[in-house]
Amino acid sequence: MRFISNSPEETIVIGLKLARKLKKGDCVALIGDLGSGKTVLTKGIAEGLGVKNPRYVNSPTFVIIKEYKGKLPLYHFDLYRLNKSTVLDAESYEEYFYDDGVTVIEWADKIMGLLPKRLIEVRLKVAGESKRVINIKK
Repeated sequence: MRFISNSPEETIVIGLKLARKLKKGDCVALIGDLGSGKTVLTKGIAEGLGVKNPRYVNSPTFVIIKEYKGKLPLYHFDLYRLNKSTVLDAESYEEYFYDDGVTVIEWADKIMGLLPKRLIEVRLKVAGESKRVINIKK
């Protein structure tokens, strides 16, 4: 599926639509450059999963993972600062990938070989000041 977003608000709506199709154990790999809308899309996913105050969802760049309670738990990873996949071993990442919630991973391309086979890949691309192209592949 391919979407064009012309604003952060439209990106949130795309995240909401995606969240409606997510189920327990799903892993969403977000891939895109800085400023491509990964965190904004995650806010929409959080809202769609019933997370209270999804506007407070932000990138867990310094802590690697944040957990949010909703209809399904949301495990939000940000691997921007990750240099080696071994850092995730200490975090017991597999517990999240195969748990009862939904896992969303920003900068997932850094650990593609470690991710579950059943994966929803989302590629985001900057196409203008506020325009984004979002490709979702299951």
